[in-house]
Amino acid sequence: MNDNDRAITGLVMLAHSLVHTYEFAFPVFVPIWLSQFGATEAAIGLALTVGFSLFGLGSLPAGILADRRGSKALIVACLVGMGGSFLLLSLAPAASPWNLAVVTLALVVWGVSASVYHPAGLSLLTRGVEERGSAFAYHGTAGNIGTAMGPLLTTILLFALTDDWRLVAALLALPALAGVLLAVRIDVNETAAVAADGGEDGGSKANPGVDSLGEFLSVSRTLFTGAFLAVFAAVMLSGLYYRGTLTFLPALFEGFEAIQPVEAFGRTFEPGNYIYTGLLATGVLGQYAGGKLTDHIPVELGLALGYGGLGVIALVYLPAANAGLLPLLVLSAVLGFFLFVVQPFYQATVAEYTPPSARGLSYGFTYLGVFGVGALGATVAGVALTEFSPPTLFAVLSVFGFVAGGLGLLLLTRAR
Repeated sequence: MNDNDRAITGLVMLAHSLVHTYEFAFPVFVPIWLSQFGATEAAIGLALTVGFSLFGLGSLPAGILADRRGSKALIVACLVGMGGSFLLLSLAPAASPWNLAVVTLALVVWGVSASVYHPAGLSLLTRGVEERGSAFAYHGTAGNIGTAMGPLLTTILLFALTDDWRLVAALLALPALAGVLLAVRIDVNETAAVAADGGEDGGSKANPGVDSLGEFLSVSRTLFTGAFLAVFAAVMLSGLYYRGTLTFLPALFEGFEAIQPVEAFGRTFEPGNYIYTGLLATGVLGQYAGGKLTDHIPVELGLALGYGGLGVIALVYLPAANAGLLPLLVLSAVLGFFLFVVQPFYQATVAEYTPPSARGLSYGFTYLGVFGVGALGATVAGVALTEFSPPTLFAVLSVFGFVAGGLGLLLLTRAR
């Protein structure tokens, strides 16, 4: 890598890791909010859905802004907003009917801020980095490290500060604010790779993107009249499964006999939070394996097997969890692996089923489906747990997995 490649890669690794660190700090707070706010799982799930949906819904306007205004400024704004959201979270009143409202507002600020990252960061990588393969590898690894660090760091701070979650939220704002100071000092050439190649798409305009509302509607209509519609439906179901599984899992762990809280040194030790961290950490292996497999098997087959596997895991997870500690650990690792092994496959599938001229918009719709529509998974999970039971939730999740796997088979049949 040259100096500009390294600078851009370092910037996106920093931002990508922090986005997912904060994303997965929230579920660790959920059990505390349930006990302190007197709210139901449905109410907490709705609040989380608001924030997480904005994480996806903001991807389309963020992509347009990245084309028009450049990526670095948007990434800095993303870091500022995420740090500010956790400072706001720390101000939630201790005993007030407004505590959940403040939490929801903080989630809104985080969702809007975080939504900027993926379109801006991926645009910066593809336009500025010449050694793209290595940059994408480092970028993905950083994201998964953040995914695992979020719940781990939050759990450690809660343990050290006697469950003072407001102080923990304030401390968690510091990495983002420190990231702002680093990001503004990094000097990058955002279009170095495009300039070196003479422009994208054989010398076309250096900043691709739609130029008007009419063009946006025309290109979008073209995309959704083809096989991309099935791809979008699959990634939307993937997002529902992803968010529906991970949002309340730390709270569900508290009900498993094999991992009950332990009192030690006058403090309560929550082993479930560490299992949750380990589950997310196995995503590093899933991302790596999925990326490698995209070069060796049809991407449609990868979708069918990956999502089908998630459907099976949802059916057997609770029986395994109730069978003892070892089955719970094994199934949690398998769940973490499959949750992330599908991501390289759907990213590669989007590239297979969209024209280069609409690639940026296609990924905008992809993240809209995964993070925007997928955020409804938190509400689905909250309602299922409030009105029904954990087995009902996992039955619904299995349907998401099997239907997405069926769409993968449909695409595979069409491709053949």
